[in-house]
Amino acid sequence: MVGGEPVYPCISLETFRIRGHRNVRATHRRSLEFTKEEFLTERGDCIVGVSSTKALKDFNQPFKELVRRPTSLIITLIIAGNLHDVVVGRGGEGLTYSDDVKIIIRRSNYVSGNTAAINSDKAAKDLDRELVNYLRTDGSEALVIMFAVDLNCFRSPPLPPNLP
Repeated sequence: MVGGEPVYPCISLETFRIRGHRNVRATHRRSLEFTKEEFLTERGDCIVGVSSTKALKDFNQPFKELVRRPTSLIITLIIAGNLHDVVVGRGGEGLTYSDDVKIIIRRSNYVSGNTAAINSDKAAKDLDRELVNYLRTDGSEALVIMFAVDLNCFRSPPLPPNLP
């Protein structure tokens, strides 16, 4: 604690597992989702994994604090054997991480209790199609690793003038 305020690190991570499902379509243009629910209808076109071992509410406190910083990045790796993809989004002051079922990464800046990251570089439709096809297989599994990084922690001091 510094001055009564808790001090949080510049980087934190969370890991969880997801399962695939025959109805994984991953065609949504604005978001992607992991859910603790075990079922998936064909209408759930943003869902890329079910039976998640975590929801946003389960994330550790340092992670939750980091994502609320406007200078934070949220980097999500989805790994299934030799298949993988990476999604990069931003944090924001309005992120609450209060949902007990869903983890949603959004291309927009819309925020609700289930929003994990905003302004992401990918949505479900942008994911590697080999990975998506694998996750369409019942019984398939993937590891998800999410990093929260505060970019302000890694800013270099200005260079001195007149360097050779």
